[in-house]
Amino acid sequence: MTRVGLGFDLHPLVDGRPLVLGGVTVESDRGLGGHSDADVLSHAVGEALLGAVALGDLGRHFPDTDERYRNISSLVLLRRVVELVSAHGGRLVNVDATLLAQAPRLAPLLPEMAKRLADVLGLAIDRVSVKAKSPEGLGLLGREEGMAAMAVVSVEVTE
Repeated sequence: MTRVGLGFDLHPLVDGRPLVLGGVTVESDRGLGGHSDADVLSHAVGEALLGAVALGDLGRHFPDTDERYRNISSLVLLRRVVELVSAHGGRLVNVDATLLAQAPRLAPLLPEMAKRLADVLGLAIDRVSVKAKSPEGLGLLGREEGMAAMAVVSVEVTE
């Protein structure tokens, strides 16, 4: 049986933190605020995976009240999510993800983000799509107050 999961994440931009997206450190004056490294792209993919097998959300498995997860790489968390999905009979088929950010320009970095995600997810690169869209100056994302990401995944589950 094939199941689909949808993930979304949003974090504020803050001073004094590196900007990490899909495990790639992006040159920027500000990074994303959060308990972990606040990698919205990896978080959206993780949320989608958990949703596909009805295992709740990242906060349930990696609460921001747990100091073990402070500043942790979101790729480490994503690897743990893949293990959870596998333990529940799931096998990831593909990922389609979109970053929503006014700046910086992300297009040159998207292939490296897709590669890092594919490596962690155990997928061939042609099964991981990462895109970026500008909010065209609209709303909190357009005012550069934060960044967001959304992802859709397909997971085959043995039942």
